[in-house]
Amino acid sequence: MSIESISLSGRKKLVSNKEMTFWERMYLIAIVKGLIITIQHLFTRKVTIQYPEQVRERSPVYRGQHMLKRDEEGRENCTACGLCALSCPAEAITMKAEERRADEKHLYREEKYASIYEINMLRCIFCGLCEEACPKDAIYLTTSKVLVPSSYEREDFIFGKDKLVMPLEMAMKNAQLKNAN
Repeated sequence: MSIESISLSGRKKLVSNKEMTFWERMYLIAIVKGLIITIQHLFTRKVTIQYPEQVRERSPVYRGQHMLKRDEEGRENCTACGLCALSCPAEAITMKAEERRADEKHLYREEKYASIYEINMLRCIFCGLCEEACPKDAIYLTTSKVLVPSSYEREDFIFGKDKLVMPLEMAMKNAQLKNAN
């Protein structure tokens, strides 16, 4: 058995170099087939939407902007375990953990919290693995239509806790909705 006949995938095919016929060398049939496809596309319905008046429906698995959750008392859920950063295939999440002081009990739920939590939106692929890995349900990808805003500076795409943490009013409204149900 020679090294040329071994195929690791089992999909190895032998390619032959047979001579092309006159019509194949002229490429006339290939050109006609291409023209037929082009003419068919001229008479099909266009899929363009008129944006301000019509809004394209989002997929049911759409993942939008990241958000760090708060509980009903306004404390951050994140305990800086680092599982979201470990599960991120693009390595877009960085964090620094610190111990909570006695006067910060109203800000953080656990003894450890993320003093620095950053997501590099230029690297993020919006896969949702950070959301799946979080044991405290602290990070999630929203379904809002707000996307990452455009900018000319790279630093504007590194979202810190100032842009990621859920606003306090939204956390209180979510707590009221949970209590109503």
